[in-house]
Amino acid sequence: MTKQTVLTGITTTGTPHIGNYLGAIKPAIEASRNSDFNSYFFLADFHALIKCHDPDRVARSTREIAATWLALGLDTDKATFYRQTDIPEITELTWILTCMTSKGLMNRSHAYKASVDANREAGKQEDDDVTMGLFSYPILMAADILMFNADIIPVGKDQIQHIEMARDIAGRFNHTYGELFNLPQAQVDEQTQLIPGLDGRKMSKSYDNTIPLFASSDELYKLIKQIKTDTLEPGQPKDADNSTIFQLFANFATEAEQADMRRQFENGIGWGDAKKQLFEYLDAYLTKPREEYNRLMQDLTFVEQQLHKGAAKAREFATPFLAQARIAAGIRPLTYTEAAPVQQEELKKEKSAEQIARAEEGRRRGILMQLKSVLEQVAQADDKAAAAREVLAAKAAEVEGLKKKAKQKAQNELDVLQEEFAQYL
Repeated sequence: MTKQTVLTGITTTGTPHIGNYLGAIKPAIEASRNSDFNSYFFLADFHALIKCHDPDRVARSTREIAATWLALGLDTDKATFYRQTDIPEITELTWILTCMTSKGLMNRSHAYKASVDANREAGKQEDDDVTMGLFSYPILMAADILMFNADIIPVGKDQIQHIEMARDIAGRFNHTYGELFNLPQAQVDEQTQLIPGLDGRKMSKSYDNTIPLFASSDELYKLIKQIKTDTLEPGQPKDADNSTIFQLFANFATEAEQADMRRQFENGIGWGDAKKQLFEYLDAYLTKPREEYNRLMQDLTFVEQQLHKGAAKAREFATPFLAQARIAAGIRPLTYTEAAPVQQEELKKEKSAEQIARAEEGRRRGILMQLKSVLEQVAQADDKAAAAREVLAAKAAEVEGLKKKAKQKAQNELDVLQEEFAQYL
């Protein structure tokens, strides 16, 4: 069975907190122990520059996140653990993909649209303080994913759009230059999507409501005591499912421990006692990883070595794979001679039905992206049938006038147009 590749990155702009651990690091480390997957985990330090222009913060966060992964048990012999900026192939691939990406696709990015909306509400120019990093970072994210032909990308719901964009970009490249990239799939774990913070909202450094993963015991207890609760007194039954205290506890505890805590809520446990129990449980759970984290923060040479080891391992794949992308796009040595094409039927025999279906989906997505303006033009025409026939006739004439690869590319576009216009004819 062909191994699937799982890829996860964490932006280096803050101190790792419990939400990061439960939502990304813990499931990623567990997945890395499964021999059915190739696991890639990276520090997204280029992404950090998009919004954070404090170099000390980025550097500090990079140290902290790297040490956190290792302290929590990541085996760097089983997983590929690297720093994004140590893989120059990623930035080169970003440019190749940028040249395949329409501005219209980037205009639809949630982050960019949110910035534009905020500027409008503030009475500013739409693009005020919008950098090209913010505008085009979905392409960098696509390069992170496509560089290693990742299959599964664990993400929060707010990141699903970026995986879809990566699929669109991969499809357009495959249609233009030939099949090279897999189409990644977003993997969303509903249970870990809404890890509550101190104020009950999603735990996020943006809300300043986080609990640092390796806070000292005193700091941890101080923060837990700040968790917002209602005014119910001891002895009054409490709703465990709407309690931040219980939700945090449940994300760490066994089913039996959760059941016991739920009974205590039903029996009216006091909020002070509930917070104390949560603290004691988390403190015991995190004691050994915290000690290892503090040790690693005093031995950053070892941490750096692990990142270098991971980068070397990552580049064993990235370097030749980028060479394929360069050659496909025409960036070739002057003496390059194209190898004899392998028969399509022989290629198909080596692929599973799922791989063939995914490749076909990617090819079609890429074609649709390139035909978007034509499709919209026909959809907006008063006489859609006549407009569709005119476009099909022009494309058929184009096919007849081309040769070899260019002819096949145009024929693929004609086939898709015929499918899309069937509703009008």
